[in-house]
Amino acid sequence: MDLCSLSASDLSRMIAARKVAPSEVVDAHLARIAAVNPAVNALVSLRDPDAVLAEARAMDAAPRRGWLHGLPVAVKDLVHVAGLPTSMGSPLHAGQVAAGDDLVAARMRAAGAVFLGKTNTPEWGHGSHTFNPVFGATRNPYDKARSAGGSSGGAAAALAARLVPAADGSDMMGSLRNPAAFCNVYGFRPTWGLVPGDAGTEAFMATLATEGPMGRTVEDVARLLDVLAGEDPRVPFGRPGGGFGDRLATDPKGRRIGWLGDWGGAYPVEQGILDLCRRALPVFEDMGCRVEEVAPPFPAADLWHSWTVLRAFLNANAKRALWDDPVARAATKPETLWEIRQGLDLTAEAVFRASETRSRWYAAAALLFERYDALVLPSAQVWPFPVEWRWPETVAGRPMDTYHRWMEIVVPVSLAGLPCLACPAGFGPQGLPMGFQLVGRAGADAQVLALGAAYHAATDWPGRHPPPAPSQPGAQAMM
Repeated sequence: MDLCSLSASDLSRMIAARKVAPSEVVDAHLARIAAVNPAVNALVSLRDPDAVLAEARAMDAAPRRGWLHGLPVAVKDLVHVAGLPTSMGSPLHAGQVAAGDDLVAARMRAAGAVFLGKTNTPEWGHGSHTFNPVFGATRNPYDKARSAGGSSGGAAAALAARLVPAADGSDMMGSLRNPAAFCNVYGFRPTWGLVPGDAGTEAFMATLATEGPMGRTVEDVARLLDVLAGEDPRVPFGRPGGGFGDRLATDPKGRRIGWLGDWGGAYPVEQGILDLCRRALPVFEDMGCRVEEVAPPFPAADLWHSWTVLRAFLNANAKRALWDDPVARAATKPETLWEIRQGLDLTAEAVFRASETRSRWYAAAALLFERYDALVLPSAQVWPFPVEWRWPETVAGRPMDTYHRWMEIVVPVSLAGLPCLACPAGFGPQGLPMGFQLVGRAGADAQVLALGAAYHAATDWPGRHPPPAPSQPGAQAMM
């Protein structure tokens, strides 16, 4: 039995039933990491394997702590985990060991996770391509000459390569959705506020980014969300959470799904992506859903302007110290400096007007969900691109005027804080993965996940089409 190919939920049930021990599960994943991770570079700051295995052995006979009891986990390298370095992909923080856990790590630790190390991320999490000067680039398990996406690229690649059974990620501008699409896994951006931010950080205005779960099955995603979600009294705007993993078995018959495609041509998309995502729609129809095309519900240019203003405003103020310190500025990636520079020139009126636009879009989206239970559009506008690129400078012949414009298709979800499951859609002619966004109204996380679970049961792209086995280049058999 290949323990690394089993879902996190199956492993959790087996450990609970004492059909397998945490030490066996961890040992299998450590062996897999030693064989596969050097070529993929998904996991960084790895702990000593003997120490990890000793921790797992101590859990073999211990009382079950939670869903993650005895499961090996690596945490995104933007999150503090006590005793592990948090580099954030920046040479300014390389090797700095965290004294305590951030909320995500604390909740996973309390649920019984065995921490292996960290998952790689772009410097400061900026950009949907995972490379940094500390650890280098993460490569796509389906084609190691290609990007794994980002900023949760290390997490997505680790899942696809069977290095971990489940993973956390974060998403401001598609950082869960883009790598999930590039690596043939699932990533869930929850309704904003369902997974709280960390207490003590700015929490009243920084409402664009959120943490979320990733996995190879929707059940894994939902059960990890059960671990991560739930109010923190120290943080405003919280939402109650829990029970998502037990609410997946619902009949999707009669659900109304709207296909947004490329937003009426507003978003350039590389050839083949729209066709591949459209081919997922009959799967929903076969389940009894009604699918129809939807006209663009809001001007894309207005969404982009609002997004870039609010994003720059938050980045400029949160990272102002990088700009003010000449040494830190010289060691910071140009994309981050661009964000800060844009934000420093903003007026209070510009930020207010951008927030007004955001509010109007939220209201328009709410009206749209009176007609549809879910909306669908691609998770990315480009196929996984060469790992040497910083970012795609053109998409379908259209030049990109910023380092992140090629991911504009994720902005409507992020700006409104809507729940969104990034689902695999299959593979293009070059054997590269792609996926689509399954979007629901604010607060409809359980419904989105249930619809995604029905889709997964009908397709299981991660399970039936894993990356080639290391010993069999080009093979498509299960590893």
